[in-house]
Amino acid sequence: MRPLQVGIIGLGRSGRDIHGDVVSRLPELYQLAAVSDPMEERLRRAEQEWGCATYTDYRSLLKHEGLDLVVNASPSHLHVPISLEILESGLHALCEKPLAHRAEEVDLLIAASERTGRRMAVFHQSRYVPGYQQLLQVVRSGVLGRIVQASFRFNQFVRRWDWQTLQEKNGGNLLNAGSHLLDQALQLYGPGIQPDVFCRMDKANSFGDAEDYVKILLTHGSGPVVDLEISSCDAYAGYEYQVQGTRGGLVGTRSELNWRYYKPEEAPHRELVTEPISHADGSPAYCSERLIWHEESWSLPAEEESLIYPSIAAVYYRMLYEHLANGAPLEITLQEARRQLAVTEQCFRQNPDYAIGHRN
Repeated sequence: MRPLQVGIIGLGRSGRDIHGDVVSRLPELYQLAAVSDPMEERLRRAEQEWGCATYTDYRSLLKHEGLDLVVNASPSHLHVPISLEILESGLHALCEKPLAHRAEEVDLLIAASERTGRRMAVFHQSRYVPGYQQLLQVVRSGVLGRIVQASFRFNQFVRRWDWQTLQEKNGGNLLNAGSHLLDQALQLYGPGIQPDVFCRMDKANSFGDAEDYVKILLTHGSGPVVDLEISSCDAYAGYEYQVQGTRGGLVGTRSELNWRYYKPEEAPHRELVTEPISHADGSPAYCSERLIWHEESWSLPAEEESLIYPSIAAVYYRMLYEHLANGAPLEITLQEARRQLAVTEQCFRQNPDYAIGHRN
């Protein structure tokens, strides 16, 4: 086993603070060999912190001898063309979210990966958020019964004025924070299932022209209604997850969950009554009973809560190493990313004011 040699394109918030940080913390798996960014001050800082080679032009980085993997942390609207160049250069590629503008662009990446024999991955690290993983365990255990609705929230009250508020740069809440929520939410449907979509968008506190409020409802057959909300105008943001089931429910956040449920064998026997229900004295009555509720909870240790995002990035990178070095399955596939982008395309079609880059 040897550390994989890594190059990073782009030293912004994700390139430096997420990818550069996690790669430098996993020396047994990766070695940060080279970085590129057009801003000289970022390169000087990289030289001081990591002692790696630096390039102002990412195409020069792609020629750096000995690279195995290149991380594409360029601005969102450049993700597809630069990822294609990485693959065509004979290197494995890891791309930040959003992977692409459209589902058909993912097909180009899949074809390039197959043609070159190089692996292509997308950084959907939020699949490994502890609260979400615990939610899946509870749902799959069956204690909540059949899931009727699952709600996912990424809400806050915030104003934003950077490039990620611009449609022309693939900005907006749907393709950014929404990438994480959709990746989580779609796991509640079976593999390959493409749900029906209802979506409304708005621009509330953004200084650009991209949306910063998104409401999505997903449905498929008898499966659960999935309710997603990404809002920059929620002054009372609360839970991140809520699940409603036929035997109970769950509510919580990435670091704390509570759920309650009843056991059918402990519930009073009931049969449908078609006549009016009355008390013993003949007065009208409502259906009323006492169920035995079982309540459980889960929480991260306080000292781990502030480390959630570095931790899940490390989990992702360990998984990716096992895939690239040892042939283990890639747990988050391009086909899953394609399904997600097919949903976002429907959202943009229903909201044409926010669809630059998505219009036919």
